[in-house]
Amino acid sequence: MPKIACQAKRLRIYIGESDHWKRRSLYRAIVEKAQELDLAGATVFRGLLGYGADKRIHTASIVDLSSDLPILVEIVDSEEYIAKLLPYLDEMLEKGLVTIDDVEVIKYGNKPLKR
Repeated sequence: MPKIACQAKRLRIYIGESDHWKRRSLYRAIVEKAQELDLAGATVFRGLLGYGADKRIHTASIVDLSSDLPILVEIVDSEEYIAKLLPYLDEMLEKGLVTIDDVEVIKYGNKPLKR
């Protein structure tokens, strides 16, 4: 299987597990929109501990079990495809943090990431 190396962008969206958009979980809505826009892929990570702008600690500890654990949605694709999603995030996010950074991708497979 060929190894393909290229430059890409990594989009990270930090939100809370209890955040919703149009009566469904925000993280699911973001992933579904990314899929609809044909982005390369998306992964959702659930955090064990964290806090955001409100400074309240959210934890998965049995003692202080939070129903609003930190969620990270991560998407890696070309700059062009990441840019397609940004206007939708403006609409979907009431609070949270979005970061974009450059990454070097080493992909194993037949198709390059850049289109």
